[in-house]
Amino acid sequence: MANDLSGPEKREVSGRRSAQGEHRLPPASAVVVAALAYALLPSELLFVPRLVIPAIEVALLVALVVTNPRRMTRQTRWSRQLSIAVAALLIVTNLVALGMLVHALTQSSTSGGPLLIAAMQVWVTNVIGFALLFWELDRGGSVARHSVPRTKMQAADWRFSQDENHDTIDEVASTSSKAAGWIPTFVDYLYVSLTNSSAFSPTDTMPLSSRAKILMGVEATAALLTSLLVIARAVGSLGG
Repeated sequence: MANDLSGPEKREVSGRRSAQGEHRLPPASAVVVAALAYALLPSELLFVPRLVIPAIEVALLVALVVTNPRRMTRQTRWSRQLSIAVAALLIVTNLVALGMLVHALTQSSTSGGPLLIAAMQVWVTNVIGFALLFWELDRGGSVARHSVPRTKMQAADWRFSQDENHDTIDEVASTSSKAAGWIPTFVDYLYVSLTNSSAFSPTDTMPLSSRAKILMGVEATAALLTSLLVIARAVGSLGG
């Protein structure tokens, strides 16, 4: 989906916005990593046969790759819904695994070592799942961020530092959204998700919409719970 721009709208499309769509590889790789992490979870954290969820995720990913094999240049209603569904599936199944992890770690008879490793897998999947969802929701999605004029783009869900540094010193302002046409890509949302899961709160990127605040709150809560479980089990092992 590419729009022909002219006048001021054409001048604003520079920097990242001048590329032929965002590259498919980073988000696709993230889905594969998350699917692999789920497939390697201990059996205590699986509520369906081991390969069912990863197979569904990979199948949905293949359908999306067929639509945009290398660059994110085309978008239909079903392809965007499918992309959101992949992220939602990652998040929901991972939250279920987290709930089962809580139950398993509270059982004194279970082995702590494999479950502590599983907690890290759950944490990593949490970061990836929410990064994918942030990436797909903000400003209408990846394709819209590259092709739709800013005056017609959907309202932003997150405010990045590049969105407000246009009035700073020249070497900083030169990379701003206003001066250089900067737009966030998947790596930027992955960083937002990573810092939110590490600090349990926003850092340099602020949520603007209610849905962004809710999603970041859920992610931070899940990450905090996972971290507390790991610490509690580790302390318990040392005490034993």
